[in-house]
Amino acid sequence: MSYEYCSVEREGNLTIVTLNRPEVMNAVHALMSNELDKVWNDFENDPEQWVAIVTGAGERAFSAGNDLKYTAAGGGVKGPDSGFAGITNRFSMNKPVIAAVNGVAMGGGFEIALAADIIIAAENAKFALPEPRVGLAALAGGMHRLPRMIPYQQAMGMMMTGRHVPAEEGLRMGFVTAVVAEGQALAEARKWAAQILECSPMSIRATKESVVEGLKQKDVESAMAVTYPAVKALYGSEDLQEGPKAFAEKRKPNWKGC
Repeated sequence: MSYEYCSVEREGNLTIVTLNRPEVMNAVHALMSNELDKVWNDFENDPEQWVAIVTGAGERAFSAGNDLKYTAAGGGVKGPDSGFAGITNRFSMNKPVIAAVNGVAMGGGFEIALAADIIIAAENAKFALPEPRVGLAALAGGMHRLPRMIPYQQAMGMMMTGRHVPAEEGLRMGFVTAVVAEGQALAEARKWAAQILECSPMSIRATKESVVEGLKQKDVESAMAVTYPAVKALYGSEDLQEGPKAFAEKRKPNWKGC
């Protein structure tokens, strides 16, 4: 299937989503968000797709965020319930997403990356939530995700100044997973995806759902007292038998994802 504002590649159990408006630094408007909503729906609902990478076309930008020129021109199309780029409000998805960030990830672009589980940044990557500088606010999750990932004062220092944070500083702060040479973010993200794909997809989904939902509980004891749906699915799956069997037979497991 062809898309107007993004491209989608499927390589085995891996989906690669590329934000594809390089002429505007991959800025996102409602039309693009609606298209990406369909892309993420397809990924989420496809039992053969286990891991996703999201990246931006070109080396200048992952995404410059909200397309302010489109907004200023009165673009009246409503975006999807799943949020900015079809992902920032997609709270129930338990499949892992890796952001491969090349160049700038500003405002909504940074919020797309923050909605991922792993952020791989090229050395030329820069992150910011500069919305207050244009009379806006980071309402696509940035104000809530960032302070949950890094210390409060560090997060507020970014959000209250709108300053640009380079990849290495993001790594020190803790919201970047790894930094690689310029032009290598996607290649490195593929390596991380390959490692995830060596694991049972049922186990990965159980892990993600347990962590995300468990963090909503008041303490560790409360989090451990809940059996989450993906954990129940894991314990009823073929993968639960395949893992120990493959280990005992000294071979690679043949995961079914069910």
